[in-house]
Amino acid sequence: MKFSPALIKTYARMGQKGAAAGIGMMELAKQDPDMRVVVADSVAIASLGRFYNSYPDRVINAGISEQSMVGIAAGLSSEDGRAVYACTYAAFVLVKAIEFVRHNLGYHQFNVKLVGNSAGFAMETLSISHWATEDIAMARTIPNMTILSAADCLEAIKCVMAAHDISGPVYVRLSGLLNCPMVYEQDFDFQVGKANTLREGEDVTIIATGMMVRESLDAAELLAAQGINCTVVDMHTIKPIDTKCLDKTFAKSKLVVSVEEHTIIGGLGGAIAEYKADKENIPRLVRIGVEDNFGKLGDLRFCWEQHGLTAPQIAERIEKELNNKKRV
Repeated sequence: MKFSPALIKTYARMGQKGAAAGIGMMELAKQDPDMRVVVADSVAIASLGRFYNSYPDRVINAGISEQSMVGIAAGLSSEDGRAVYACTYAAFVLVKAIEFVRHNLGYHQFNVKLVGNSAGFAMETLSISHWATEDIAMARTIPNMTILSAADCLEAIKCVMAAHDISGPVYVRLSGLLNCPMVYEQDFDFQVGKANTLREGEDVTIIATGMMVRESLDAAELLAAQGINCTVVDMHTIKPIDTKCLDKTFAKSKLVVSVEEHTIIGGLGGAIAEYKADKENIPRLVRIGVEDNFGKLGDLRFCWEQHGLTAPQIAERIEKELNNKKRV
């Protein structure tokens, strides 16, 4: 499926979950008549209104029961290996159903794709009950689970479509609001497990995921004005992480920085740190993400600001870390 610049701009207005469900899953339904979708409580929550109107017999609403949603999806897939998408808030899909995910998807490896929308702080003033800042860490601990995290709406479409080609469980993490900032203004090649380098620079490598890719690109622009040149990497696949990209990064950079709208414990930064742990003579890693606290409720950018996740804050943190290193 090819995407024109005009369509990409249109998708950006839909938000990640709108583009993923309204475009990506609709395309999959045309290609795969056996594909099924299970939702928890509301079709609207998952932006599946268009899908449901077109394919009402392919959607099962499990009600307000994420455990049942995952169990039903696993049961459907167990019959013949068909791809089943289980869609709800990222805050609920793993936190409330972790036992079912571990047993039915991790252990049995049923062909279920968990789609967690509104990740990070996207649910804003609904606060911690609807924020998802620990979901990557939980998903990473489940054996056989692939984790995809979209940077913008075009990549969200590509994530849900790529998940279909994986035989086994996948967690697709969608974040942000409507009018999602674009990272990819042109169509691009998306490969599971292969990170995309969006900008080259010899001083610092910023490895980001989700909505933080756009913020990191903007931070790199601010740093360039100060003579600090940054490579920016979109690490859209958290598991399996692109170790070739990491090896290249460790070989060339003075400082490596991970940026994520997720706790710094067990997420992207944790995955990089674990791979880095047994390496020698490699640069320092700075993890920028949600600190070990919940913070105060507010709109999206207010929440980001509390954890240093806006472009100016990311740039300031990197400049500070470089200066501290020079003084040592």
